[in-house]
Amino acid sequence: MNTQKHEAAPRISGRHLSYLAFAVVVIAYLVIIQFGGRLIAGWGDEDNTLTTRGVIFTMAIPLGLALIFTYGVITALGWWRPVIKDDRPVNRWVWVVPIILLVGILLGIDYSALAEKGWIFILVVLIATQFVGWGEEGMFRGIGVTVLRNHGLREGQVALWSSLIFGAVHLTNAFGSGASAIPQAILVSFAGYFFYLTRRVSGSNVLNSVLHGLFDFALLSGSAILLDQQSYVGAIAPILVYPILAIILLVKRRAIEPSQPADDSAPSRT
Repeated sequence: MNTQKHEAAPRISGRHLSYLAFAVVVIAYLVIIQFGGRLIAGWGDEDNTLTTRGVIFTMAIPLGLALIFTYGVITALGWWRPVIKDDRPVNRWVWVVPIILLVGILLGIDYSALAEKGWIFILVVLIATQFVGWGEEGMFRGIGVTVLRNHGLREGQVALWSSLIFGAVHLTNAFGSGASAIPQAILVSFAGYFFYLTRRVSGSNVLNSVLHGLFDFALLSGSAILLDQQSYVGAIAPILVYPILAIILLVKRRAIEPSQPADDSAPSRT
């Protein structure tokens, strides 16, 4: 098993972003989603996510604005390459992470209930959840990971702090769901680590963004929150992804990073 740690990477080109500035960017992102969403829903006189119009006003529009804001920040910083591309590979077995995520997604989607809602509703929800995936991955696995790497953190620290930050910001859901936001934030931290590993094993921020959106789509399709129905039994599949991947990664934690190449300058043993 590999026990070596990757050294901190050199500073990434582009503008510098301090931790405080990153916090301001994240807060602005959350304000757009949390408060902008309520404001836009009020303008449309629509807060019912069981309808296509409701999904557009309560989800698609505010999430779309947050997505535009995220990639606007990336453009202003000149960080498109470090955000989209990831040059810190992991061992190939880590492909098990996105594969298990995909299986959970496919099993978790309530296809029959979605069919009853109609293809326009399905398309709007799919677009809205992709806005979530690309927006949050761009902000936390894109900008967040780049900020942490740019400050010289080792990759283990980058994984830890980017995941914890991702979980912590979901505590803002307490405005609508109360104390239940706390266990949600813990689960989201784990999900953040899974998406972080997906980013690294795939070498870009694309696959984790798509899977993130589809994962949320599966959760929503199988719940009575979005669809006016009894909970779908298959909705347990995405939830089971968390303990399954947690166990695998705990067992294989020392085999995630690739072995460091031997130092050619070191004297050879005879």
